[in-house]
Amino acid sequence: MTGAITHVSDTARWVAIYRAMESERPDALFRDPYARRLAGPRGEQIVAEMPKGRAWAWPMIVRTAVMDELILRAVEGDGVDTVLNLAAGLDTRAYRLPLPPSLRWIDVDFPDVVAYKKEQLAGERPACVLEYAGVDLSDVGRRRVLFAQIGVAASRVLVVSEGLLIYLSPEDVATLAWDLATQAAFQWWLIDLASPRLLKMMAKTWGPALARGKAPFQFAPPEGTRFFESQGWHEAEFRSTWDESLRLKRTMRLAWLWRLIARLYPKAKQEEMRRMAGIVLLRSSTAPPPATAAGRPGPTG
Repeated sequence: MTGAITHVSDTARWVAIYRAMESERPDALFRDPYARRLAGPRGEQIVAEMPKGRAWAWPMIVRTAVMDELILRAVEGDGVDTVLNLAAGLDTRAYRLPLPPSLRWIDVDFPDVVAYKKEQLAGERPACVLEYAGVDLSDVGRRRVLFAQIGVAASRVLVVSEGLLIYLSPEDVATLAWDLATQAAFQWWLIDLASPRLLKMMAKTWGPALARGKAPFQFAPPEGTRFFESQGWHEAEFRSTWDESLRLKRTMRLAWLWRLIARLYPKAKQEEMRRMAGIVLLRSSTAPPPATAAGRPGPTG
């Protein structure tokens, strides 16, 4: 059995190994007891064959931990009643996070990925109301029907698309963003975003392996989160992967040296480097302002 990536869905096994690695640490930032089971031997082989497969686990681990925080905050503090998890892969947040039982959580991915995950997790009990939708998101007609069905039934939706956008073309991202924005209930969208500079760096390391698997990295807009403004979304919060890696103590080797070098750069260059990669919470431009703790409208970020 080869460990090479042959389809974009294989990347779910790759990332699941990183979650397993973190979960098995005594000081784990999160616990995913299902990750290694879901990744299987194939996931181990993929990581083993990817250049710097284990050395570059830290950004994925940071991304998972930060998204966990933002999802819980949205559910607990922003009144989100539905989470729409696009390209869910082997994510198990509906099982492992302390979510309210009344929350509706919908995992969307290719039908074979959904079938595999349901089989592996048979007998496990999710924390909330979990639904699965076996939909190829490149099928624009089917996804629009799905979005409309969810939009009618929900009041306030958080869309999550962890590790998805980077594999899409800018045109496909723009269309997806517009499709999401047309649903009034879809008020928040949690994404991860790379810069063109980072894309070039990753292309040198992982590019050939992903290209052979027909899963090349594509999306890294030069304008950053402003890319989404014409499709009805604006940046509410940006968490720099670099800053968060330092906060969470899951950073790259010699991070201290890079911090020293960065101080020699002009402020504008430092900010560019800080935003090379990040976890971004987008807010619908048509959504009402979020309420403060006192129930009055508050800042949109």
